[in-house]
Parts: sequence; C-alpha cells; structure tokens
Amino acid sequence: MSTSMSGSSGSGSESEGGERHASWLELFFDLIVVAGVGQLAHLLHTGPSWTSLGQYAVLFLAFWFAWVMPTMYGNVAGEGTRVVTVVAAMFGMAVMAAAVPGVHDSDGKARAFALGYIVVRLIASRVWSGRRQVVADLPIIQLGAGLTPWVVSLWAHGEARLWLWAAGLLIDIAVMVRVSREALQAEVDQKWAHAEERAEHWLRREERRSVALPPEEAHARVDRVRSRLRRKPQVVAADTEHLSERLGLFVLIVLGEGLVQSASAASEEPWGGAMRAVGIGVFVVLVLVWSLALRTGAYGLPLLAPRALPVRLVLLLHCLFAGAVAALSAALGRAVEQAGDAMPQPGRLLLAGVLALSLAMTLVCALVSGWGVGWALGAVGPALVVVGVLAAAPGTWVPEGFGTVVSVALAVLALAWPVAWRAYQPGTTATKEPARGAGSAGFSG
Repeated sequence: MSTSMSGSSGSGSESEGGERHASWLELFFDLIVVAGVGQLAHLLHTGPSWTSLGQYAVLFLAFWFAWVMPTMYGNVAGEGTRVVTVVAAMFGMAVMAAAVPGVHDSDGKARAFALGYIVVRLIASRVWSGRRQVVADLPIIQLGAGLTPWVVSLWAHGEARLWLWAAGLLIDIAVMVRVSREALQAEVDQKWAHAEERAEHWLRREERRSVALPPEEAHARVDRVRSRLRRKPQVVAADTEHLSERLGLFVLIVLGEGLVQSASAASEEPWGGAMRAVGIGVFVVLVLVWSLALRTGAYGLPLLAPRALPVRLVLLLHCLFAGAVAALSAALGRAVEQAGDAMPQPGRLLLAGVLALSLAMTLVCALVSGWGVGWALGAVGPALVVVGVLAAAPGTWVPEGFGTVVSVALAVLALAWPVAWRAYQPGTTATKEPARGAGSAGFSG
C-alpha cells in the first residue's frame, strides 16, 4: 500500500503479482462510510415508517453517490490521485453525515447536508474537467442536471426540500441507466468537432492580423494562440478489478455497522436464553450476508459475474444492495433489543422487507450473469418463501417470549439457502473467470 503523503498519492498499490489494491488514502477515505452509514441506519432504529423509509432512501442514495465519485477518481487516476482532492471530498461527506439526524427537523442542518453534497459533486466535476477526461462508467460527473434540484433546495423548506433531493437523484439514476459509453463518446466527438471549427476560424483570423507584423513576432503570436487551444477530452473507463475491491469494502463496512448495532443493543439487555439465541442468530445472519455478497459474486453483489453488466449499472445495483444491508443492520439491532418478546410489527416488516430486497437482487444478479432461470429460481425462490412466512407474523403461533427468536431463525434460514445452494449446486455462468476484489480469491466461490 502506498504511504506517500505528498501532493499526489498513489491511489492503488500493486502487489508483487501486479494486482492493484486499495491504498492507505482510499482506506482512510472509507472511514467516512463508517460515520455516514451509522447515522443513516439510526434513522430506522427507533421504528420505521413510510416517512422514515423514504427519508432513509433519499439520504443513503445521496451519501452513496457522494462516496462513489471520489472513489471513481481514485480508481481511474491511480498514482495521479491528489490527497487534497480526496480529503476535501471527505470533509464534505463528513458534513453530510453529521447533518443526517437533524435533516428532518432543522433547516440549518438540511442545508448543510445539501451543501456538502453539492460541494462533493462540484469537486468531482472540476477534477475531471481539469484532467480533460470523461468517465464513461459514471456519466453523472459530466452530466450534472441532477444537481440543479439540490441547488434550488437551498431556498426550500420542509418536505419540499426532500422532494427536490429525490427529483435530483432520480435524474441521476436515469442518466446512469440511459447514457452509455458510446453515447458519451459520440457527444464528445460532436462537441470537439464544433470546437475545432471555431478554433480554426480563430486561428485564421489571428494569422491574418499577424501579416503586417515582423515574421518572428507574427510566428510568436500564432504560437501563443495555438498553445491556448485545448486538447480533445478522453473517454476513460474504470479499472474493474480495483473497483470490485472498493465496492466490496463498502459492503464490508456496512456489515460492520450491523455488528456495532447488535453488540451495542446486547450490552444493555439481560443475557437470558432468548437473548443468547437471538445474538447467535444475528451474528450468523451477518456471516451469511458476508458470504453471499463477497464470496459468491463480484463488486460486493451476490452471484454477479464480473462482466455481466456495464459498470454504470453495476454501480446502481450496488447502491441498492448496500442500502438494503445497512437497513438490515438497523433491523438486527432492534431484534436484539426485543430478544425476549414478540418482535413488533414495524421491526419485523423491516427485517422481512430488506431480506426480500436483498434476495430479489440476488435473483437479478444470477439471471444477468447467465446462471439460468431454473438455477436462479432454485437458489432464491425457497428463501423468498421463508421471508414471506417471516412477514406473516410468526409471533402469533409461537410460545410467548420466543417471537423474536423465531423471526431471527427464519432470517438465518432465508439467507442460508442461497449460500448452501451455491456451494452444493455450482452450476455454470456465462462469465466464469472471477473478479479480483475484496475477498480476493473468495470471489470465485
């Protein structure tokens, strides 16, 4: 790992075998994820409602987009990554994280969250403009229409502000889905052709003006004009193996939040038999999510083959999955708190909902990776049935005091099924080579 603290710091180090891994700078930057995810997960900890779920979805998506932009910068720039740029973006995200608890009640903190997001976006845009590069795998860096509602929200209040944020994020998602590398390249070519026409016209005009000057002065003047002509922007792509590791590390940090919330809740409760059973079950759930996300697929996504989708679509799937895992952390913390009682309906439905979302994404990843419809349904279908049972109030037909124990046991069973299916029904995919990333060889399953 790179240890440089100069103006430019290696963003990815290489092992003896030539593999690139996260640098100390990138790992330091990821500490902001620890703070941010913890704050976001607590939005759901006191009891999820439709309002809190909507707020959580908007804030998590904004925080994730803010994280992925400096991450992509480090991924593409490599040894040219500048420490000051990454640290400045990290500070903007720290402001966002600190403002999360007060976003709903305080105009000041809501504006601080929006300003932090805007600053991170502007830093990313300026970096790539200065490098004369266009990032094909993250087109929202160059196409910033989604930032406009955030700027407008600085003068909005209450629910209107949150709706503006949601509108901006939906625009960004639409751009990520629709704008391909080919479309970006065509736009760059078209704009550059127009720029060249204007530059040639300007150059010919300067040459005509220089006719009356002495030859040396005329040549110097024309050369100065030529030196001001900018070079054509280059469309660049991500280092997919390095990016796979970075996205996997994000999921790993989110799982760590699950451990923190569960351990914190357990430390404040008496350790009876139900508590011990729930505690063990919660730990097993986290181990199973780790195994499913980081040992069976690439980019921290379960059952995803490395080249199954364009990177820009992988990023959207990763955001959705990471958000589900962070919400799972909150649900598990509540389960530990309610270990000796029936799990309240909001907490149980949150647990079932995030498990269903995670499993649905597992199914999508398996299908786009070429595992086959039958194999994918066999891996996920029975698990979804178990989640349905979990959502149907198991506390009504189990002995009093064991409702939460049964709920957690069902969560374990739902996640254990696809992990066991992958282990004992290997199947085949359209893309068989593993990605190198978090977990290294573990990605091969």
